[in-house]
Amino acid sequence: MAQLQVELVSVEEKIWTGDAEMVVARTTEGELGVLPGHAPLLGQLAEPGQVRIKLAGGEQLTYEVTGGFLSVTGDGVTVLAESASPVTESATR
Repeated sequence: MAQLQVELVSVEEKIWTGDAEMVVARTTEGELGVLPGHAPLLGQLAEPGQVRIKLAGGEQLTYEVTGGFLSVTGDGVTVLAESASPVTESATR
């Protein structure tokens, strides 16, 4: 299956970078799922919000984000957030 090159960056640091099958983020226009081959777009992240990165093999990384933007280009997905912190498994149950 095709992969997306994903970067999750906050003001202070690069949080995560790698290949993923899908990225799901909540924007001010609603929840958005991005798969390989998605049309280019720029969306403002909703506050508070989550970004979910779905990896090959079924693993999923979830981050709480505040502020920022989601950019989809032919090269992949970049999430530029004011702040981002990982959500632990126990917090999602």
